[in-house]
Amino acid sequence: MIFFIYQFLLSIILCFSPIIIIIRIFKNKEDKFRFKEKFCFFSRKRGNGKLIWFHGSSVGEILSVIPVIKKYDNDKSISKILITSSTLSSSKILEKIKFKKTIHQFYPIDHVFFSKKFLSHWKPDVAIFLESEIWPSMFKFIKNRNIPLILLNARITKKSFDRWNKIRKFSYSIFSLIDKAYSQNLETNYYLKKLKVKNIKSTGNLKFIEHDSFETNQADKKLFSQFRKYKTFVAASTHNTEELFAAKTHILLKKKVKNMITIIIPRHINRVNQIISQINELGLNTISHRSKKKLDNIDIYIVDTFGESKKFYKIATTVFLGGSIIKRGGQNPLEPARFGAKILHGPNIDNFRDVYKYLSQLKISSSINTPQQCANSIIFKKNMKKAKKMKYLGTTILKKTLNELDKSIHNEI
Repeated sequence: MIFFIYQFLLSIILCFSPIIIIIRIFKNKEDKFRFKEKFCFFSRKRGNGKLIWFHGSSVGEILSVIPVIKKYDNDKSISKILITSSTLSSSKILEKIKFKKTIHQFYPIDHVFFSKKFLSHWKPDVAIFLESEIWPSMFKFIKNRNIPLILLNARITKKSFDRWNKIRKFSYSIFSLIDKAYSQNLETNYYLKKLKVKNIKSTGNLKFIEHDSFETNQADKKLFSQFRKYKTFVAASTHNTEELFAAKTHILLKKKVKNMITIIIPRHINRVNQIISQINELGLNTISHRSKKKLDNIDIYIVDTFGESKKFYKIATTVFLGGSIIKRGGQNPLEPARFGAKILHGPNIDNFRDVYKYLSQLKISSSINTPQQCANSIIFKKNMKKAKKMKYLGTTILKKTLNELDKSIHNEI
C-alpha cells in the first residue's frame, strides 16, 4: 500500500516536472542539456561485456568512491563502469577525472516506469549504492532481475532510522533486498540489523581514503605562487550566512595579521553574486577565482568554480568547514585535514560525527561558535605528522573494501 502511495505521489510530481526543471535550470542546479537523463533519455550506450554500476547522491559520496572506481577502471574483466548521481556539481567534478571506461549519467526518478527503462538499457551485472541511497522502486526491480545489490559505505543515522521505522513493514521489504551492506560505523550496523539487512560487514569510512583526482595547470601554479606572499584562511563548503561569518572572522584577523587573505569556497556557486554583494557591504575587497585578477589589495577570494577545493587545501593551514554553524549537519573535513590543515567547525556536525571524533582525538579539529572564537583558533602552520596517520588509516580501509568488493564483483555474490 505504501509503495502504491509513493508511486502515486511521484506520478503527480511528474506532471509538474517541466516547471520544476525550468526553475532548476534557471538557478543553475540542473544541466540544461543532460537533465533528460533523469527521465531515461540516455546520452550514452551500454556496449557489450560486464558493467558495474555505482550510485551516489552528490559530491561527497562520489568523491569517496573514486579510489575504488579507479581500481576497477583498470580491471580488464570489466567492460564498463557506470556512475550515476543526482546533482549537477557531482557531474562537473567527474568531468575533471580521467577514466578509461567509466561514464556518468544522472540518476533517474524513482518511478516504476523509469526504473524498468533504466535497468533494461544498462543491464548492470552488479549494482552498488553508496551511504544512505535507498530507492524503493529501483531496489525492487534490481531484485526482480537477480542483480546483486550492494550498499557500500553504508550510513544510517538515528534520525534516518526513526523515519524508516515509522513505516516498519515497508522498510523491511526494501532493506531486505540488499544482498550485502558494507558499513562505515557500528551505529549503522545496529540500525541495518533492525531494518532486516542480513549480510552486514564493517569496512570503515571510504572518506578516509586519500585520492588524487586533479591536475594543477600552469595558471593554477601562477596563482598559488601569488598566495605564498600572504597568510591565508580558508572557509570551505559554506552555506548562506556562513560566508559573512568568515568575512567577520577576516575583519578580526586583519587587526593583528598583515598580508591576510580569506578564501571562501561556497557549497553552491550559483550564490556567488549574492555572497560578493553581502561581503562588499562590510567594506571588504572581493574578487572571484574565475575573474583571474591579481591579488593586490584583496581581502576575500571567492572560488566560483566546481571541484577545485583540493587545490586550495594544499596551501591552507586552517580550514573552517561550513554547514556546521547553520543546521546542515556539517561537511566532510577529511580532505583538508589530509593536507595538514587545522580544522574548525561549528556545533552542527551530525553528518560527520564519527569523523570529527577521530580528528578531535588527533587534536586536528576544534569547535567554534563565533567569529571571535574562529579568529583566535586560526594557525598558520601545517601539521603533516598527523596527516600521515590519516593516510595509513585510509590505505587500510581501501584494501579491506577492495578485498570485499572483489568477492562480489568477480563472483557476483
